[in-house]
Amino acid sequence: MRKFWLLLSAILILNLSGCGYNSFQSGDEQVKSSWSEVLNQYQRRADLVPNLVNTVKGFAAQEKDILLGVTNARAKVGSVQATPELLNNPEAFAKFQSAQGELSGALSRLLVVTENYPQLKSDANFRDLQAQLEGTENRITVARNRYIKSVQEYNVLVRSFPSNLTAMMFGYKVKPNFAVENEKELAKPPAVDFGTPAAKPGGAQ
Repeated sequence: MRKFWLLLSAILILNLSGCGYNSFQSGDEQVKSSWSEVLNQYQRRADLVPNLVNTVKGFAAQEKDILLGVTNARAKVGSVQATPELLNNPEAFAKFQSAQGELSGALSRLLVVTENYPQLKSDANFRDLQAQLEGTENRITVARNRYIKSVQEYNVLVRSFPSNLTAMMFGYKVKPNFAVENEKELAKPPAVDFGTPAAKPGGAQ
């Protein structure tokens, strides 16, 4: 008898106007889809790192600290398991975000250093890698922004009445998002335009 009343209650709730159940399904799928694209672009960047490091090493082996920093940052990114549970675990999400931020910073430092090596900048392989990296960083920015928007819409649904009642009943909770305070910094693509040589002191060319 108790099961009957629970089932009846569930049916009544689902039939309430604006209960939002279907919206939760749609929103959850959108968040997952957006997140998959974020991971896809981050993986694309990680795949570029070994070739980039090896190319730079061929011309600037003395920059071993910078090269090691990029390699270690990539390894740290790979150590964070980007499982589906990550989307519902703020602590794990923050760890993932931090690791990606470290790799972004390491790559930025590496690309700044390469400006001191004209032969490296003129190498065809390096130019191709920097173009791929620039394109990937732009894709990461787009993918992150889509994910942020999807999570914001989903979280509003979780917290708004009457859909919050459906959220409580079915266990839908607010999902973690990229932190606002470092969003601009992490979304900024590394400077990879080496077309114009830096001016030398005294105006010498």
